[in-house]
Amino acid sequence: MLNTRILSRFVAVFFVVGTWGFVFVSPVFAQRGLYSFLRNDASARAAGLAGSFVAVHDDPVSLFYNPAGLASAEDNQISVTFFKHVGDINSGFVVYNTSLQTLGVQSSSPVAKGSVAIGANYVNYGSFQRLDRNGAPTGSGFSGGDVAISLAYANELDSNWFYGVAVKYVNNRLDNASAGAIAVDAGMLYRIPKANVNIGLSVLNAGAQIATVNGAQEALPLDVRLGVNHRLRGLPLLLNVTLTRLADNVPVFTDRFLNFAIGGEFYFGSAVRVRIGYDNQRRREIAADAQPRLAGFSGGVGVVVDKFTIDYALTSLGIPGDVHRFSLNVRL
Repeated sequence: MLNTRILSRFVAVFFVVGTWGFVFVSPVFAQRGLYSFLRNDASARAAGLAGSFVAVHDDPVSLFYNPAGLASAEDNQISVTFFKHVGDINSGFVVYNTSLQTLGVQSSSPVAKGSVAIGANYVNYGSFQRLDRNGAPTGSGFSGGDVAISLAYANELDSNWFYGVAVKYVNNRLDNASAGAIAVDAGMLYRIPKANVNIGLSVLNAGAQIATVNGAQEALPLDVRLGVNHRLRGLPLLLNVTLTRLADNVPVFTDRFLNFAIGGEFYFGSAVRVRIGYDNQRRREIAADAQPRLAGFSGGVGVVVDKFTIDYALTSLGIPGDVHRFSLNVRL
């Protein structure tokens, strides 16, 4: 049975982390900000499911959505993602997961049976021409970019009950100026194998700046997510439903439930997977007079070849354009 003392302690820690994050979040940052790149989807698979990924348990990319999922993911995987954003912005993710025992940690302690992962999220904004106030070129150009490095630990709390915590350092750079922040991600995952159901809860980006530019403070995009997925019996479909941005400040409490994402993953044999998703929050961010078109919708496909999985996803942003993502997962 589940040890209620351990569970109560973990829930208390989880609550403290979430509360700490609420202290630093601001209403101004609900939509845009210096650290908005932390909201980017971390893989083509996740993007194809519209980011509805908090209850997924078999993918190392869980590091960026719910660290608890690492505890039940296969060890020794490397996942690399690249996508070209709107304009000349390039971005990507990389993550490697394994277990402490695989790394040679020999101990009878339950802690030594946990899983660990390291991951990075980067954005390159390209090169800019340096101009004076009159628009005339002055000297050489400059560049800018963002990066976040994450270290995570996950373990089993009890049978089918998992937890995970990740600490990350975030750096933003433009020319010779830079800002930094420290954040914590924490999550829980409960699996019900007999019902083919997983339930996930995570608190992401709870933290604050530790270095600023000219004293300007920016809040991190605190995100509380609750999700469930279910593999249908008799149908090769994994259905994912997630409530996102539950920490956002909204005029009416029930408006929080408009921030939802739905994704479906169809399996055609053991080699091909087709995905489709819809993110209602993304669509709501597009102004009605901006012709949102298919904004919020996404789709993708994955192909498994031996120890390799190649994924592609297309995400529509409406008039601004479409985002193409490519991911490669290698099981070592």
